[in-house]
Amino acid sequence: MKSTDLARRDREIKKARKREMVLERKGQRESRSPGDYINEMHDLFFFDAEKIYNINMSEEILLLLEEMKEELEEKHWTSVIRKAVKKSKVKQKEEAVAELFALADIES
Repeated sequence: MKSTDLARRDREIKKARKREMVLERKGQRESRSPGDYINEMHDLFFFDAEKIYNINMSEEILLLLEEMKEELEEKHWTSVIRKAVKKSKVKQKEEAVAELFALADIES
């Protein structure tokens, strides 16, 4: 074998080991990150270009907010809510954020 083939094979082995380590670390992590909550909350929203419609009607959003408040530190709560609303790209962002703060009983 040529030295370039050996070097390529060595790089592939290192990449495979690194992938295994990353997957292992993700499996060990029990709690979710703020980014996970942002994505989940965004997935629960029913919205169009103007506003989010199901904030006060969805039991799933309320449960997610309660779970977030238990698992995450308080300093992350407002950013999770704001970023989830921002990800939806609606025009009435502040109204949606205010409704979510009221629902979660969080002061802005």
